[in-house]
Amino acid sequence: MDILFIKRFDIVEEYFQDFRELFRLIDENGDGFIDLTELRSALDVCGFKMPGYKVRQMIEEYDDKQQFQHKGRLSFEEFEKLCRELKANELGSTFKQVVSKKENLETLGGISEASSEGTTHSVRLEEQLAFSDWINTNLGHDPDLKHLLPIDPEGRLLYDKVEDGILLCKIINHSCPDTIDERTINKKNLTLYKKHENLTLALTSAQAIGCNIVNIDAHDLTKGSPHLVLGLLWQIIRIGLFNQITLENCPGLATLLQHGEKIEDLLKLSPEAILLRWVNHHLENAGIVRRCTNFQSDITDSEIYSHLIKQIAPNSAGVTLEALMEPNHVTRAEIMLQQAGKLGCRSFVTPSDVVNGIYKLNLAFVANMFNNYPGLDKPAENIEGLGSLEETREEKTYRNWMNSMGVSPYVNWLYSDLADGLVIFQLYDIIKPGTVKWPKVHRKFSKLRKFMEKLENCNYAVELGKQMNFSLVGIAGQDINDGNATLTLALIWQLMRSYTLSLLSSIAGTPGSPVVEKEIVQWVNSKLQAAGKSSSIKSFQDFAIADGRPVIDLIDAIKPGVVNYELVKVGGTEEDNLDNAKYAISLARKCGARVYALPEDITEVKPKMVMTVFACLMAMDYIPNMDSKQNNINNINNVNNVNNMKNGQ
Repeated sequence: MDILFIKRFDIVEEYFQDFRELFRLIDENGDGFIDLTELRSALDVCGFKMPGYKVRQMIEEYDDKQQFQHKGRLSFEEFEKLCRELKANELGSTFKQVVSKKENLETLGGISEASSEGTTHSVRLEEQLAFSDWINTNLGHDPDLKHLLPIDPEGRLLYDKVEDGILLCKIINHSCPDTIDERTINKKNLTLYKKHENLTLALTSAQAIGCNIVNIDAHDLTKGSPHLVLGLLWQIIRIGLFNQITLENCPGLATLLQHGEKIEDLLKLSPEAILLRWVNHHLENAGIVRRCTNFQSDITDSEIYSHLIKQIAPNSAGVTLEALMEPNHVTRAEIMLQQAGKLGCRSFVTPSDVVNGIYKLNLAFVANMFNNYPGLDKPAENIEGLGSLEETREEKTYRNWMNSMGVSPYVNWLYSDLADGLVIFQLYDIIKPGTVKWPKVHRKFSKLRKFMEKLENCNYAVELGKQMNFSLVGIAGQDINDGNATLTLALIWQLMRSYTLSLLSSIAGTPGSPVVEKEIVQWVNSKLQAAGKSSSIKSFQDFAIADGRPVIDLIDAIKPGVVNYELVKVGGTEEDNLDNAKYAISLARKCGARVYALPEDITEVKPKMVMTVFACLMAMDYIPNMDSKQNNINNINNVNNVNNMKNGQ
């Protein structure tokens, strides 16, 4: 196959990774369609600047060929196909110059990096440079990283730097503080085995914060596979940036509500959509007529960025609009970034990234500015229900679990994002492939029957739960559709429980007879007794679990010598117990257990999450090297899920 074609294909695929999120921004009423009258503005949001006559000509040509299935409207699939053709044509006309200049792509392994299936991968040099610079800026002071940082200016050594796992662990803790207990990171006398432990700890911890690590294992990171490293880094950094775009961290977000909206409506928006509102809010306050509809074509001339930076900057920062006096866009972008630098917000983008509208990097640039200088005053009057809508620990754990399963779209707020049933159906098919009869599912919603179609989906979701013997007394499809918190969480917990137990059953080789909680308790006590440990548990509600010792002892029974008992506290105070719980969870993840529970779940003896901890340790004991095999299971299930949805099976 022609190498230029392979590279062009890779660029198109990279562009469309975030395409569904863009479509959600365009499809304001959420019915799964775009009116042809809105096609020009929709293409504009996706970075295709086209004159009106060309758009009209395009519609006429498609109508003549009868390529649109829905009169006057485009489905997601039709719009994606149209944009793929435009992107391919756009790249086709400029690709040879781009490759010859090596501005955007670097092939791997000489010509390309090929997997065993013959797939080729290419690396965006912009991301390599941006992530390396971000790491140098944010972690360069860490004494544990002196042997690794700084990364070279072009980021070419980035892939070597992740090989011992320490850097990845530090990046995760920077994005989501205290995810990894530093005491569990191997930092000295790093043998291959200790490096592998660090990488396993990083991967399981990344999954716990919501990263989808399907098809990635510690061996891939040891090899420094560039496309996998960059993909994982982007997920971790993105989660860290978006974690702060919440009402809890920034109550001033409530000022972005539009007329007639309630606070719940804001929670239904993706972080990208909230950032667009934020940018336009400041443009309006600055008296600027122009509005931002995307972080691609709309920001390439630096005008929106210049006004935004000026508006959010403190008076003492000395920020000016001098960039707008420069006609050359690249030079203008550099001057604009110098102004951003006065705020300490010059991360992620170069002038070229701005001018070329690199989506991921510009999104990160804007999110970073928001996190440092939101410029939103807390509403003068109390907004009804604001405090009660902060995400609970339980909600966050369930959301991270779902996102780590690779569901689409990404779940930002449990109740609104589950209200159409589509994410729930994907989880059913991950737990037990073939459970969902996809022809019964409404994947696209009509304007007239949107409410009823979503309700029918939710009714079917509850029906499937009953078929899987879930306890759903008092739960109806209407409750899921309405976003009833208590009843929605009850369904999600049973999905997570079913996933955990079905995984354990398949590993134990007894898929026909599922492992139940009682058997897990028996296994725990048997394992502890055989290892000569004094601790034991009566149930997952046993208060003896609160000090973390049963979990720590069990880990040592499974992997003798992994626990440093000098670090285990025996005082029994709340502080000591929490310290032990943090140590226990990171140790479990270091050994390869896919634990989603938080330390507080152990100290407070939350039976549901405690059960998942012991179940994951039991699974780890059955498969000592669980990291790669678990990925294969997840990968197969997710591939089935995606194929089913695409094929309507």
